Amino acid sequence: MNLIELSQNPASWLSGTDDADGIVVSCRTRLARNINAVPFAQKASEQDEQEVIERVLSAARRIGSMRDAAFFKMDVLDASDRRLLVERHLVSPSLADSKGQRGVLFNADESLSVMINEEDHLRLQAILPGMSSEKAWSSINALDDQLGAGLDFAYSEKYGYLTACPTNTGTGLRVSVLMHLPALVLTEDIERVLRGLTQMSFTARGVYGEGTNAVGNMFQISNQGTLGHREEDIVEGLSGLAIKLVEYEREAQETLYREARNQVEDKIWRAFGLLSNSRVLSSQEFMNLLSAVRLGYSLSIVSGITSAFLNQLMIITQPSHLQCEAGRKLKPDERDVIRASLVRQRLNAFQGR
Repeated sequence: MNLIELSQNPASWLSGTDDADGIVVSCRTRLARNINAVPFAQKASEQDEQEVIERVLSAARRIGSMRDAAFFKMDVLDASDRRLLVERHLVSPSLADSKGQRGVLFNADESLSVMINEEDHLRLQAILPGMSSEKAWSSINALDDQLGAGLDFAYSEKYGYLTACPTNTGTGLRVSVLMHLPALVLTEDIERVLRGLTQMSFTARGVYGEGTNAVGNMFQISNQGTLGHREEDIVEGLSGLAIKLVEYEREAQETLYREARNQVEDKIWRAFGLLSNSRVLSSQEFMNLLSAVRLGYSLSIVSGITSAFLNQLMIITQPSHLQCEAGRKLKPDERDVIRASLVRQRLNAFQGR
């Protein structure tokens, strides 16, 4: 698989399955692991890093789900290609921007991936559509067991799995859900909700995780603590929280629509009209307009649109996807024109099918 093929094929987590009427985009489970007797990534030499890559690839080739997985090394990709992998949620911004021998391994539908030599030697990830935290945990737990059979992971009987950052020590498990919460933002309840998350040892980040801002009313909610917690309890806690947030968002949507129906419908249809007719669209403006249309989908105001369509449009309009499709380096203003053209074409094609 090359990057052009990757950019043109929708990942399975964009399918819109079990998405609570467009509120929940995807869920993700991630495990941090290190190989015993090899220096952590921050202290590793290039030889150590290369050894980790070779050992991980060797172990992965013996696993059915990863035998035909694609592998990309970061140091042979240019900045735009690395960002494309970030846009597809296959690598973190940190891995994309780091130097040295680093890479990512992922299966055909992009539901399973392994970042190699990020903050830890391995970051195992499962990402599935909608409210599927338990399935994602089962999937990544199986991959962890299979890789662990061929790799000796650093482990302490007292502390659990040893990681580069103490906040990951223990289970090494992070569970997250990507949610669209426009009504909570519009009713100005989002700050209260986010403070409540912090008090319950959860955190909210942007679309691409740590160090990124919320765009288009998209929030990635995840657990903070791993030490002293059972994996099943972490997954169950996040799943329960996601259900509660869906309830809060639905209540806020209903309140908005009941108390300001004309204004809500105007906001949604103005956004739809702009997306259908604009000749220039910045990434920020596009995400904000798409958020309004997604709200229209959740409220059943906009018909004939699926959440899978909205999810895929969110990804293929990102800067590096546009550049990959064009096959050349694009200036920001060129991207804005191409983005607008792509959105018009996709909306017209979808409505006219």
